[in-house]
Amino acid sequence: MRDPSLRRSYALFRAFLHEQTEPEHCYRLLARDAADQVERYVPLDGAVVADVGGGSGHFTEEFRRRGAHGYLFEPDTAELTARGHTPQGAVVADGYLLPLADGAADVCFSSNVLEHVADPQTFLSELVRVTRPGGLIYVAFTNWLSPWGGHETAPWHYLGAERARTRYRRRTGRPAKHTLGENLFAVHIGTTLRQVRARDDVAVVTARSRYAPFLAEAIPRLPGVREIATWNLLLILRRLP
Repeated sequence: MRDPSLRRSYALFRAFLHEQTEPEHCYRLLARDAADQVERYVPLDGAVVADVGGGSGHFTEEFRRRGAHGYLFEPDTAELTARGHTPQGAVVADGYLLPLADGAADVCFSSNVLEHVADPQTFLSELVRVTRPGGLIYVAFTNWLSPWGGHETAPWHYLGAERARTRYRRRTGRPAKHTLGENLFAVHIGTTLRQVRARDDVAVVTARSRYAPFLAEAIPRLPGVREIATWNLLLILRRLP
């Protein structure tokens, strides 16, 4: 699917709405889309790809399908086995301290993980460390002020995280999976862009709204507006020598 386009955005959004009932379709579509985005900048055939925080392995499987040497690093064993089996070659590892040598990966990939780490700058530094000079770092995250920032409690997180959690439990009869300050953190686009651009070990290849049907690169340039309208920020960085 052409990126950006209304057709692509509609297909992804429709799949997301059925994520709970049709997770395989949702995540396979998302994995194909993400791999397409990576291949706009670097061929995957023969590349070493480190999928950091890749859950049950959909992204790693898609990278391998395209000829890459894909390796999955995931700290949560429940996520690793969510599909009833452990993905082949998966490693239980924390994104703060990956069991990889400096410059081991051609591509370091992280989808929707940054908002779940307490120290995103240390996490990003580790992704950069394991990427070879000239290699790519793909980082996408859901910013807190987007309509989906509260994850399963969205959009009620706009009224406060605790109020949103209380409403979720009252409506569903079970506690929300994510708790602000424990396994979900308020990450903002402006702050993240300033921190990344201040680094001397990476260059920003693109900073764009990951799912936008149009103006994907323009929206993140608009202070204030971008925090709500971006929904999910995609950063593609190139490791400098």
